Amino acid sequence: MQRILSCLILAPALLVAEQAQIVNPRQTSGDRVAVPRWEQQLTITVGPKDADIIGQDQRAIQAAVDYVARFGGGTVHILAGTYRFRNAVYLQTGVNLIGEGDQTQIIKEPSSTTPLKMDSDWYDQEITLTDASGFQIGDGVCLRAKNAATGGNTVVKRSLVARNGNRFKLDRALRENLWQMHHATCATLFPLLSGELVNDIKIENLSLDGNREHNDELDGNYAGCIFLQDCNRVHISGVTARNYHGDGISWQICHDVVVENCLSENHTGLGLHPGSGSQRPIMRNNTLRGNDIGIFFCWGVKFGLAENNQIEANRVGISIGHRDTDNLITTNSIRGSKLNGILFRPEISRDFAGNRNRILKNIFTDNAAEGGAVIDIQGSTESITISDNEFTDKREGRRTAVLRGPDTKEILVEGSRLDGLDAGK
Repeated sequence: MQRILSCLILAPALLVAEQAQIVNPRQTSGDRVAVPRWEQQLTITVGPKDADIIGQDQRAIQAAVDYVARFGGGTVHILAGTYRFRNAVYLQTGVNLIGEGDQTQIIKEPSSTTPLKMDSDWYDQEITLTDASGFQIGDGVCLRAKNAATGGNTVVKRSLVARNGNRFKLDRALRENLWQMHHATCATLFPLLSGELVNDIKIENLSLDGNREHNDELDGNYAGCIFLQDCNRVHISGVTARNYHGDGISWQICHDVVVENCLSENHTGLGLHPGSGSQRPIMRNNTLRGNDIGIFFCWGVKFGLAENNQIEANRVGISIGHRDTDNLITTNSIRGSKLNGILFRPEISRDFAGNRNRILKNIFTDNAAEGGAVIDIQGSTESITISDNEFTDKREGRRTAVLRGPDTKEILVEGSRLDGLDAGK
């Protein structure tokens, strides 16, 4: 009897182990795992001429994205040309957005900002503007007010879909109170490409310009040249993102995002922003320069890889903090950071710190101000491995290669090659 029970218990495991390998699957309704590799899928071209859809703004591209999505996915090919946006292009699951490199230029139009002329409550689906001269039907807008309870900002992103004079209907209800007493405003601010709750997409070979000189700021928790929220399996390659008054490429609670062979430069915010809760981001072979921070690991970013990136002339090269654990930073060149090459942010306790990260085989050149540290490990950070890195500084004054804060522990530094810096404590 005991032998029979053992066989019955083991049988399911044996069946799993002997399951046949899937070869040449057929397309079966509802199956998104075992699917054929189709040689061709639906492709729609958009461009100023000789395209399936003729146009040079977000409306033409959005029409193509929605059309392709209607047929289950494929590619929107944006031909060479200059495209000026008054709203985001909203990405769809399974729809790839492919351009022609620097020949496909997408530029954000200048922003307009005005106070609300009347209060709007959380259940309203309309707003009234003090000065509507810079606003049009179809515009993407950002509505902001002070939150009376927290003192922070209430931020709502919507589109304008109908109007009577300076009174506009929104595409969706507000779900937040926007009152004049709390300094409520409306601005034509939005990401250039926006994905929310979409999966399995590629964004390739596009040049995105946020036109920062003519736009107000909107930070990377809400926007950027590319902004993603709650997405999975996104591949971004060959993209130039520049001049956004905020972040370059930002993704929040997104898993298995790959950003490679991209240029992200001259943003007032972050070059790459793997945002809160994002698991397994891969960032490799990118150039990140002239930003506030090159790569910002936000809250709870885990099992990520930053590899072979050129990180140049940012205030901070890489920032790591709140529960950003088990990430690998390797073979990057980090040069000319004004404050730190890598900063481990101070958190409120050891459990909140960016622990168990590895810094391997990177080259650090001319980072930090005089008297500063190239790698500054603050707070209660622990279990950090810093191995086989090269530190060089030919400028006047002295800097420290690795500075350990008094509450850190288990910081392993080994195999450093130093030229013109102190090793640190």
